[in-house]
Amino acid sequence: MVDIEYKRELEAKRERVEDIFDFEGCKVGRGTYGSVFKAKRKDGKDDREYALKQIEGTGLSMSSCREIGLLRELKHPNVMTLHRVFLNHTTRKIWLLFDYAEYDLWHIIKFHRTAKVNKTSFNVYPNMVKSLMYQILNGIDYIHSNWVLHRDLKPANIVVMGEGSERGCVKIGDLGFSRLFYQPLKPLADLDPVVVTFWYRAPELLLGARHYTKAIDIWAIGCIFAELLTYEPIFHCRQEDIKTSTPYHKEQLERIFRVMGYPSDDVWPDMRKMPDFPQLTRDSITRKAYGKYYLEGYLMEKRLTWDLQSLLTIDPLRRPSAEDALKHDYFKIGEKPNEDVFGGMPIPYPKREFIADDEPDDNKQPQQQQQQQQQGAAAKTGGVPQQQPQPQQQQHHPHQQKVQQQPTGGVVAGGSGMHTVQHYPSASVQPPMHANMRGYPGGNMAPPPPQQQQPQQHPNYPRYQ
Repeated sequence: MVDIEYKRELEAKRERVEDIFDFEGCKVGRGTYGSVFKAKRKDGKDDREYALKQIEGTGLSMSSCREIGLLRELKHPNVMTLHRVFLNHTTRKIWLLFDYAEYDLWHIIKFHRTAKVNKTSFNVYPNMVKSLMYQILNGIDYIHSNWVLHRDLKPANIVVMGEGSERGCVKIGDLGFSRLFYQPLKPLADLDPVVVTFWYRAPELLLGARHYTKAIDIWAIGCIFAELLTYEPIFHCRQEDIKTSTPYHKEQLERIFRVMGYPSDDVWPDMRKMPDFPQLTRDSITRKAYGKYYLEGYLMEKRLTWDLQSLLTIDPLRRPSAEDALKHDYFKIGEKPNEDVFGGMPIPYPKREFIADDEPDDNKQPQQQQQQQQQGAAAKTGGVPQQQPQPQQQQHHPHQQKVQQQPTGGVVAGGSGMHTVQHYPSASVQPPMHANMRGYPGGNMAPPPPQQQQPQQHPNYPRYQ
């Protein structure tokens, strides 16, 4: 039995987050599972800005524990950094200290989409999309090479650092859904039947694949790439059912086939082996109905040229790895990717504003219940969303509920975490852990399984060659 006096003495010596960081009145995000504050050190030892995420309740969910465990091991310039975890044994409050990221891809895309709708088109800076994609693939290559699947890649979970030493650096956040995939004891589909937000969910997941691979993350990155080019989600689907507990989703598959076409047996030989393939026939989804659709036709309609179409290869076995994608000529021809995705130019995107502490949060409990229905027994608690003002014409993002209106701004603490309200103007919407970074000098070693080697940190960020 632990001595009471010893516990008190230990508690007195424990560092408290309130004594180290100044964050009062600096709330920048709030969601179902907690709040996020913009913070700076009181002692002035550094002038960095941090994101303090307070997890509400009396403990940690399994997904939060998993995210904390992974982030403590993953050390890479393109992965969000978890610096410290604070636990107050008296109040039972838990605080996570992250990098503070001023922007995320969802806000960047929204900025350009709104400008497009308002006919005040403001295109992304030259080479910005290439730089964004290079860093996203670099980060996911590192994650995959250390036997981790992200399983929830979407624009809101890809953050971009603002002014400072890491200006324009892309970081992958929100690992609450991530899983180790080296020799799992059970199929991943048995542990989490529903993963990845609908619009970014690979077709093998929608057809109930029980054994899936890192190819599901590559598909999501392909969707993000297309969205960066068009400012619209390529597989936008109006029909949403956030309460579904099964991976099959008829409307989402129809949307994919309207862009990609219905795959033949040569294009995807194993499609007929998917557990939910018979449901396609029952729902009258056949090759004949989608014979005139193909990705190249979609790109021609949008007047686009796309160098990385292979990211959306419908057969997961033929989808390239992140390592392969990084070797594509897209990154070798013309201007090279930049560390600063803004290319040293002024940043046009609005910063986030502070949220009043006393604003009501009337929708927290229903939102929490709906997420638990979607994710099964393990509710996702890995992050805190940004909350946005609602335009007059609205379309709700999958798995997202109406929340209290908040000012626009950037993302914090490793991505949106929970699914926030994300609206698309209806006028514009159409019906690795890598021990050596392969995109950097000296990266030519394949990592052994995680139980044989601890992840290697990257103290320096080599410049792009």
